[in-house]
Amino acid sequence: MSLRQQTLTKIAQKWDMATITRWGVFALVVAGALVAPLTIFKAPFHQHILIMVLTYGAMATAWNIIGGLGGQPAFGHTVFYGVGAYITGLLFVNWQITPWIGMIAGGIVAVLVSIVIGLPTFRLRGHYFAIATMGTGQILLQVALSAKTITGGPLGLPIKVLPQGLYVFQFHGTKLPYYYIILGLFGLTFLVQYLVQQSRLGYYLRALKESHEAAQSLGINTTYQKLLALGISAFLTALIGGFTCQYLLFVDPVHVFAMSVSAKIMLCTILGGVGSIYGPILGAVLLLTLSEGTRAWLGGQGRGVDLFIYGSLILAVVVLEPFGIVGIYRKLRSRLVRRSKSETA
Repeated sequence: MSLRQQTLTKIAQKWDMATITRWGVFALVVAGALVAPLTIFKAPFHQHILIMVLTYGAMATAWNIIGGLGGQPAFGHTVFYGVGAYITGLLFVNWQITPWIGMIAGGIVAVLVSIVIGLPTFRLRGHYFAIATMGTGQILLQVALSAKTITGGPLGLPIKVLPQGLYVFQFHGTKLPYYYIILGLFGLTFLVQYLVQQSRLGYYLRALKESHEAAQSLGINTTYQKLLALGISAFLTALIGGFTCQYLLFVDPVHVFAMSVSAKIMLCTILGGVGSIYGPILGAVLLLTLSEGTRAWLGGQGRGVDLFIYGSLILAVVVLEPFGIVGIYRKLRSRLVRRSKSETA
């Protein structure tokens, strides 16, 4: 067999029909995401929902690196979200540094914070680790509320409104630029998650998730691998925090350091499928659409209904399908495959 024939054979083996179909569906989804706000979701409120879906989808994807692949129940990602928002806002307000640089600076500070948090807390396991990470968010919340001269305290940090432009990251009268920016950030987060999943780090994290002791016995430096995963996750989450700062033009410490933000991030991943590459965005689509839609439909009378929805969804996932939407899809696909085989037999 010639070299050309061998190459074609390898390509044919790699690109089977299932792979081609998967990449085809992925291309259609990307194309749909690019044209959706221009064709179907033209109303500002609908575009806002899309932005919120992508915002929490990106943060849930970032959390999935440490919480899904690594199996570490981190409950304090609101820390990195808040750090990214405040660093971006403070650099812009005090020194007129473009938010694009501020977002990167916030990501770097978030990585340093993740090391400070991770070194002591990674000695803990299970719910003890979750409680410790949750406590760090509450500590930073109190610090932000007390440091009035820096953060604005309970009044928050307002961002000065300037003539719109890409440099100042402000666009007036339209949400389309914000949509495409957060779409790009989600794409970056999704790509990083995919690369981590396919890398040596991804294999180490899956080994840690299965058995921490077994991973250590194989010579894996478990603390270093967890710190690396947490640092990547923190950097990406801080980028989203910086985006939110410019999108809302206000940083509220009660919001950016709220436990509800961490709960939403985790819930998106749980609903979609923990550890799966598509789970976080699927969960965000379901959760944020229901949440924002319910608030708009019921208005002030529906206050607290979104919490009822969250609780109901959690119970449904825990009882019916622990692997979320992805688990339901896999079960349906396996049933269809078995049925088609039985019919052809």
